[in-house]
Amino acid sequence: MKFFVDTADIKEIEELIPTGFVDGVTTNPSLIAKNGDDMAKTIKAICSIVPGPVSAEVTATDFDTMLQEGEYLASLAKNVAVKVPLTPNGLKTCKTLREKNIMVNVTLCFTAAQALLAAKAGASFISPFVGRLDDLGENGMDLIEDIVDIFDNYDFDTEVLVASIRSTQHVIDAAVIGAHVSTLPPKVIHELYNHPLTEKGLNAFLEDWKKTGQSILPK
Repeated sequence: MKFFVDTADIKEIEELIPTGFVDGVTTNPSLIAKNGDDMAKTIKAICSIVPGPVSAEVTATDFDTMLQEGEYLASLAKNVAVKVPLTPNGLKTCKTLREKNIMVNVTLCFTAAQALLAAKAGASFISPFVGRLDDLGENGMDLIEDIVDIFDNYDFDTEVLVASIRSTQHVIDAAVIGAHVSTLPPKVIHELYNHPLTEKGLNAFLEDWKKTGQSILPK
């Protein structure tokens, strides 16, 4: 499974890159606004340090403007994946951009039927939002399982990018199901490290080693 970092904060991305866990980045207008910097400048900066796909989202809702925005975003760097909403105009834009060999991430997916439409439009990625479905009392992972099964049935090239992840369990469940990508807030990536038995075991080993008075490195 690939990990995309869900942030527009350059510092957070730079801190995570040495871990080897950053396969790409996803941004959206809300994250860009939170970062407080110029959109184009931010996208270019992220693309310069992340070799994988970097999602940059259009803000228009009509086809003509959406297409213009998508082409502009794609011109910022070769690894930009234009993010479009799962609407009729968004899917039309997806198809047109894909015909130009531009990566497209279709976002705000909440049903398997929507995911099927995105795959038929040639989407590079489909972003189903599991956390928001969970908030409504549904099981977001049921949607991921359905989409993975449908895509496998027909050998679609579209990758399932699990979005709106709220916990480490979401990541594990998505991996078990066979989703291609999880997009994670930095907080969740750091939480993947943690288990009390790991910390307890490490402390015990270090205490035992300290008692020997030895050093691994030669003095």
